[in-house]
Amino acid sequence: MQKERLSYREAERRFDLPDKLSAKWERIYLTEGAEGLAVERRGRRSKGRPATLSKQVEEDLVAENQRLRAENAYLKKLQALVLENEQRARKKLK
Repeated sequence: MQKERLSYREAERRFDLPDKLSAKWERIYLTEGAEGLAVERRGRRSKGRPATLSKQVEEDLVAENQRLRAENAYLKKLQALVLENEQRARKKLK
């Protein structure tokens, strides 16, 4: 394509390629060189293994989760007590 200054469509017609394949190959060639064209690129890409956390980070997250659950439980109990006190105060006024 570069030597003969062919457009994408001309190259696809001349070499009987599917639409837009020459543009994809040219992009790969310009970014990775000739070796990039040898890499198998068909099919779905591997998602790989999920990233693992270090033991210390995992322990910190578990501890924070426990602390937040305890804080949440405390705030729920506090709210229940405040509502109970407000209801008692309303009953006394009636």
